Amino acid sequence: MPRRTLGLLLIVGACGLLGSGGWIHTKAWLAQCLLERSWLAKLDGESQPRPWPWADTWPVAVLEAPGQGARRLVLSGASGRNMAFGPTHLSASAAPGTRSNTVLFGHRDTHFAFLQHLAAGDRLLLTSADGGQHQYTVDDLLVVHEREMWVTEPTDEAQLTLVTCYPFDALIPGGPLRYVVRARRRDPVGP
Repeated sequence: MPRRTLGLLLIVGACGLLGSGGWIHTKAWLAQCLLERSWLAKLDGESQPRPWPWADTWPVAVLEAPGQGARRLVLSGASGRNMAFGPTHLSASAAPGTRSNTVLFGHRDTHFAFLQHLAAGDRLLLTSADGGQHQYTVDDLLVVHEREMWVTEPTDEAQLTLVTCYPFDALIPGGPLRYVVRARRRDPVGP
């Protein structure tokens, strides 16, 4: 009898661990669905359309990597809490689609997992809150220490900087390294 009980407890524990790992991906997917509705409200002119009643963030852009089949809604405010739901915009950086350096952060194992498949010359698209679509070309793929904040500094030209934890296959989240994708805007530069 004790062996059966122990076996049952091990099975239940294993299912719990698998479920909690799957919950992160489920939450990320569900959030993107709710954010899509909020994004449409943003394009219709609503200034800060909240995806759910208690949200303290809203979509500010859509990031696409056509070569990887990736499309992600970008949220206002680069906090860890917001990053659970999608890539986030560093509010101290340039607004999406404007001149200077627009910096986006995302988790390596959910919304920014596709970054590991990008290569120099790949195309990225960024749709800003006014509906304008801007094309970028990947120039640099870098690994830097988390203290190297120069990658978030303003630039003279329109640039998109994507940042996530590194390495992509790390068993323990976080760590001191960051994977950085820097892309230069190729369409006519506006505001």
